[in-house]
Amino acid sequence: MADQHKGWAVGKPIVTYWAGPAMTDTAAQQIADGKFNLVWCGEKELDVVQRHGLRAQLTDGLLTPETLDDPKKTAELDALIERVRKHPALYDYFITDEPDTSRFAGLGKLVAHLREKDPAHLAYINLLPTYANNEQLGTKGDVVPAYVEYLKQFIDVVKPGLISWDHYQFAIDHDMPDYFLNLALVRRACLDAKLPFLNIVQAATWTKSMREPSEEEMRYLIWTSAAYGAQGISYYVYSVAGHTPLIATLDGTPTKVYYWVQKLNPDFEAVAAQLQKLKSTGVYHAGMLPPGADALPETSDFRIDPELPTAEFVKRKPVTGVLLGCFGKTEHSQPTHCVVVNLNYLAPATVTIVSQHHHYNLEVFDSATRKWTAATEAKGKVTLSLPPGGGKLIRTKR
Repeated sequence: MADQHKGWAVGKPIVTYWAGPAMTDTAAQQIADGKFNLVWCGEKELDVVQRHGLRAQLTDGLLTPETLDDPKKTAELDALIERVRKHPALYDYFITDEPDTSRFAGLGKLVAHLREKDPAHLAYINLLPTYANNEQLGTKGDVVPAYVEYLKQFIDVVKPGLISWDHYQFAIDHDMPDYFLNLALVRRACLDAKLPFLNIVQAATWTKSMREPSEEEMRYLIWTSAAYGAQGISYYVYSVAGHTPLIATLDGTPTKVYYWVQKLNPDFEAVAAQLQKLKSTGVYHAGMLPPGADALPETSDFRIDPELPTAEFVKRKPVTGVLLGCFGKTEHSQPTHCVVVNLNYLAPATVTIVSQHHHYNLEVFDSATRKWTAATEAKGKVTLSLPPGGGKLIRTKR
């Protein structure tokens, strides 16, 4: 497959948000201190973004397919691109949120136009989740075939540089069932299309039917995203009316969530950076098997000792067990790296991982220092202490 996003690469793994403040120096500094690296802004704020060492997702009313139907508007868009494309802070152009398939042809024309005029920067579009209905998606059938077709049409018609979607599963009194299904379907589509992906996760409540996530649940979201191979994480929301608890209040005061993600963001960025040049070879669940999950096979290069018995998945109950996200040089090569995640966000876990290749040493990555440390146990074995919802990256070393 031709590299349809030649000229643009993820670079530093993406840590961003949805619905944030106007990009003043005060807001930009707070966001940088929170260990985010991509902010939303208009053309006039690009210099502010640059001053604070951040990357910019540009918003502008011209960034819509309808612009290309009007020669005057097209000329204005081209002038905008020419003004901003060499700005050091520019990272991507924001196009739209949650389109259905009927909009893909127009979006594809706009993405192609932007790629022709500025191949070094991404045209960013966010997609719907699996729980969108057929009318919203613009496809037919049950959940899986309808969503697979939605992703296929988006990739074939729009030819994006990255897949992004939002999936919010923390309902007021239960966890919705298809979070891992959504991750699995996007992972598969992105492996086939050679695309990176970004997961937008729940960081607030906006209605009585959805709950405020805890710090442990936020940790679970970033580590499970990393285990499935995400190169970007985004939080819904930073600060906007009608949502709580927010990352910062409308007057700019940091909340408890700000301090949670300030600690979590470097973990995600560091782990995703280690995995960036690798490919996901498999993602396996040991314990409870939610929709879309693959059980840990007996032939897996990384095993859990002792093995976890398979538990029945119960709707409306949190998923528990251990998640193993394996990575290697290619999708079909022997995995060398593994993200191990404690899926129980209510309690810590101690997990012993054994490599099938006992003659290899195992090393553990410290996301704070960004250094690898050799396991102190026998070759091919390491015991990990994982906080609720937390994880560790390990690798084999000859």
